[in-house]
Amino acid sequence: MAKTKQERNKEAEPKKKAVEKKEVAEKEVYVEPKVPIRLLAHYRDKIVPELQKKFGYKNVMQSPKLQKISINVGVGAATQDAKLIETTVKEIEAITGQKPAVVKAKKSVSNFKLREGVNIGVRVTLRNARMFEFLDKFINITIPRIRDFRGLSDKSFDGRGNYTVGIKEQIIFPEINVDNVNRISGMDITFVTTAKTDEESFELLKQFGLPFISKQSKN
Repeated sequence: MAKTKQERNKEAEPKKKAVEKKEVAEKEVYVEPKVPIRLLAHYRDKIVPELQKKFGYKNVMQSPKLQKISINVGVGAATQDAKLIETTVKEIEAITGQKPAVVKAKKSVSNFKLREGVNIGVRVTLRNARMFEFLDKFINITIPRIRDFRGLSDKSFDGRGNYTVGIKEQIIFPEINVDNVNRISGMDITFVTTAKTDEESFELLKQFGLPFISKQSKN
């Protein structure tokens, strides 16, 4: 028996709503207010042409880009005081705007009084909007707050285009209230790029604004 027009429309309604919902979601992602348009525009309009000119890329898609930023905090003292993990989680969440994951010990080490499964650190991986937001603040607000800062070392690339910078004190981040800090802790921040070489990664991060030590300073 052939279905009426009303019945066909009723069956198609859920699919239509699903498509409309998807389109709305895509639009919301596209106009994500937290994405620092300035940084994205700077990458597209300034950094990519500079990289193409320096390395001779024939295609825009060959230009390396920042893929993610990983932040790792070791909290070895948590084996003696479990509350330190909770404090570190709150601090990293305040700094990044994203709740970090707790890292557990994979095996026991008697010399360090470490048992398998004990919480020993915190880590978080930032991508897309939060990644650029963190990068923007790190370059323009956080780094200038480092005491006696003379520039970032260019010796911390891993040979695969990724760069790690060590931070000694979490209090350099404006989100941390020094009056509420009971323990100074550091962290490792790794910038993961799609660059195939350290030279390409260095140029990419330098163009973004990471203040590496100049050659004149070394001499």
